[in-house]
Amino acid sequence: MIVDQGYRGRKKIGATEIVSADRLKQELTKYEKRKIKKQLRRRAAIEPVIGHLKSDFRLARNYLKGTLGDHLNVVLAATAFNLKKWMNQVPDIILYLFLEAVFVYRKLNQRLWMTL
Repeated sequence: MIVDQGYRGRKKIGATEIVSADRLKQELTKYEKRKIKKQLRRRAAIEPVIGHLKSDFRLARNYLKGTLGDHLNVVLAATAFNLKKWMNQVPDIILYLFLEAVFVYRKLNQRLWMTL
């Protein structure tokens, strides 16, 4: 398990070794140190995403019941996060055309229901 430098706890829990940047052992080879540092950088890149999910997509508290609710909450938050990323990458003109198509579809659908 990889933890940040503020962790002050056990160094091993069962068969799981806990690794932090300040505890890189001197007897490790250069390859092993490089591998651990790469894992630490990857963890540092993921933490802001988790923070945004918790604050912006309501993952701080789960309002859904049970284990299924836990899974649904995470899936919905991740979907919203990915959709937001996609919307930021799509050029504005494509987004405008998409919204215009939705508007026209709704208007046609209303006319269809009014004639029935």
